[in-house]
Amino acid sequence: MKQWDIWTCDFAEAGPHPAVVVSHPDRIARAPLVNVLICSSQKANRPARENEILLNGADGLDWETLVKCDLMYLVEKERLYGRRGIVTAERRRALVQRIHACFGFTLV
Repeated sequence: MKQWDIWTCDFAEAGPHPAVVVSHPDRIARAPLVNVLICSSQKANRPARENEILLNGADGLDWETLVKCDLMYLVEKERLYGRRGIVTAERRRALVQRIHACFGFTLV
């Protein structure tokens, strides 16, 4: 398992959805819990909102999929199954920028 991998995760409140692993590689290697972003489980039928970006087949998904960037889930690694792909370098930058904007991080 690596940062930016996309796996299926059975979210307790939402059921199975693609999930992007965003934890630091050190956490992935040593901890039983990792941070993920939830993705839509159905084909996107609208443009991404301010808190989302679109992933697609280049990332290993079957169709255009919305990723929510304003909420991270802490999940047990054992709940991730069926690796689907990995986020492309271009969309990694977009994800980081969107997460940064959604969380309103500032350097003071």
